[in-house]
Amino acid sequence: MSVKVRLGIMMFLQYAIWGAWSPVLSAYPENTLHFSGMQIGVIYSLLPLATIIAPFIGGQFADRYFSSEKVIAVLQLIGGGLLIYISRLTDYTAMMWLFFLYSLLYAPTMALTNSIAFINMKDSEKEFGQVRVWGTIGWIVAGLLLTGWRYLGSAPGADTLLLAGIFSLIMGLQSFTLPHTPPQKNAAKPWAFIEALKMLKDRNVLIFTIIAFVVATELMFYYVLTAPFLESSIIGVAKENTPMVMVIAQAAEILVLAFLLPWALPKYGIRTVLTIGILAWPLRYIIFAIGSPAWLVIASLSLHGFCFVFFFAAAFIYFDTIAPSDIRNSAQSFITLVTYGLGNYVGSLFAGWIKSMFTTSQGVTNWTNVFLVPCALTILCAIAFLAFFRIDTRRNAAKTVKA
Repeated sequence: MSVKVRLGIMMFLQYAIWGAWSPVLSAYPENTLHFSGMQIGVIYSLLPLATIIAPFIGGQFADRYFSSEKVIAVLQLIGGGLLIYISRLTDYTAMMWLFFLYSLLYAPTMALTNSIAFINMKDSEKEFGQVRVWGTIGWIVAGLLLTGWRYLGSAPGADTLLLAGIFSLIMGLQSFTLPHTPPQKNAAKPWAFIEALKMLKDRNVLIFTIIAFVVATELMFYYVLTAPFLESSIIGVAKENTPMVMVIAQAAEILVLAFLLPWALPKYGIRTVLTIGILAWPLRYIIFAIGSPAWLVIASLSLHGFCFVFFFAAAFIYFDTIAPSDIRNSAQSFITLVTYGLGNYVGSLFAGWIKSMFTTSQGVTNWTNVFLVPCALTILCAIAFLAFFRIDTRRNAAKTVKA
C-alpha cells in the first residue's frame, strides 16, 4: 500500500472520530440525560481547552523521544476505549472529567497527523490537499453511518460516542502501518515548543498568528450558529433537511482540497491563496447578514471550501515551510493551539454571547446583527493581512520542501 494511501486512511479516521460526535452529541445530554445548557456548553468546550493544553506536550514527545505514528497509536487506542466507556455514563461530573481526559488524548493527534503527512510527502504544496480531503470524507461518512445506524434501531445519543470510540480503536491499529516518522536526530534543545514560540520574533509569523487567532474565533459563528440560522423563519430549512443542506459546505471543502489547493499553491504562492481564503470569510457573513434570498444563503455555504481550506489548510502548510526541521511537530502544535484551541474556545463562547445579546426574551434572534459582528471582524483581518503580510513565501516553501 502506497504512502499516500496510508496517509489518506489516517486522515479519514482522524476526522471520522471527530465527525461522529461533534455535530450531534448535544441532543443526547439534553434530551436523555437532561443536562442544562451550561453543562452541555462546558462539555463542548473541553476539546478546545484540551487543544490549548495538550498539543505542545504531544509535539514535544514526537519531536524528541518517540516516533509520531506510535504516539498516535497509543493515544487513539486509549482514547477509543475511554469513549466507549463514556458512552454508558449518565452522571454529569463523571462524564465531564472523563471527556476532558479523552480530549487531552485526542488533541495532540490533530497536529501529529499533519506532521506525519508533511514529513512523508515529496511535495506538500501539491499533495497535502489531496490527502487532507480524506479527513472531510471521513467526517461525512461518520454522519451517514450514524444516520443509518439509527434507522436500524440504535438508541440516539450515546451511539455518537460509541461510533467515535470504534473509529478511534481502528485508527490506533492503523497507525502502526503508517510510515515510520522518528524523532529528529538534529534536535538539540530539550523543549521544542520554546523554539516554536520563538518563531513569533519573525514579523510575518506574528502578524499571521494574530490574524489566524481572530479568524478562528469567527469560524465558530459558522459551526455554532449556522444550523439554527438555516432553520429560522428567515431561511426556512426544515429541521430534518438541515444536515443534508450543510453537506454543501463539506462537498465544497472536498473540491477545494482535492483540486483547487494543489493547483493554486504552486501557481500563485501561499500568500495569494491565503488572501483568497481570508476574503471569502466576510463575503459569506455579508450574505448571511442580508439573509435573502434564501437560495443565495444556502448557495453561500459552498464558500466554506475557500474559507476553511484556503485559509486554515494553507496556514498549516505555511507553518510547515517556515519551521526548522527539528521542531516541525511543535510548529504544527503551535498553530493548532492558536486556531483550534484558543481561537475555537474563545469563539464558541463569543458566538453564544453575541447570539444571546441579539435574542429577545421571546426567543426571536436578529440574525442580521449577529452575523454583522463576524463580518466586521473578518474584514478587519483581511485589511490587516493585505497591509502587513507582504512576503510571498512560494520560493522559500519550494526550497523547504526540496530540503
